[in-house]
Amino acid sequence: MIRKEQIIEAAERRLAGTDMFVVDCTCSAANEIELIIDSDASVDIDSCVKLSRAIESEFDRDEEDFSLTVMSAGIGSELKCLRQYRKLVGRPVEVVLKNGIKLLALLDEADERGIILSYEEKQAVEGKKRKQPVKVTRSYPFDEIVCTKEHLDFK
Repeated sequence: MIRKEQIIEAAERRLAGTDMFVVDCTCSAANEIELIIDSDASVDIDSCVKLSRAIESEFDRDEEDFSLTVMSAGIGSELKCLRQYRKLVGRPVEVVLKNGIKLLALLDEADERGIILSYEEKQAVEGKKRKQPVKVTRSYPFDEIVCTKEHLDFK
């Protein structure tokens, strides 16, 4: 059985020197391999085809049969690595926290510890009867986050 580490290593060798990077890789017991890549700009179909052929050339199908699918991380897909977060700094994101709260916020920063978001929250303001929207900036460690996606607004 081909191990996902072997596929990731082969992909990273081929992607070295480009703005593309490996996001995720899964391998089933039937050797059905899915490799997800992303880029600081964009990933076109030709890049996926070239990478697929390059990786396939490193493995012998006569020795072990496998199916390899190389695809780009789609728009609206879950962010899985820090480089994807950094790519979206300054843009709106949807974040679901482990406590069930869903936030629509601007991604201000991302580092190894977590992310910093800014968004409006209704809070009690002295001298006002109703809660008023107030801009807040909060940090969230990755272990408090279930998933993060780029927010797409079609208005």
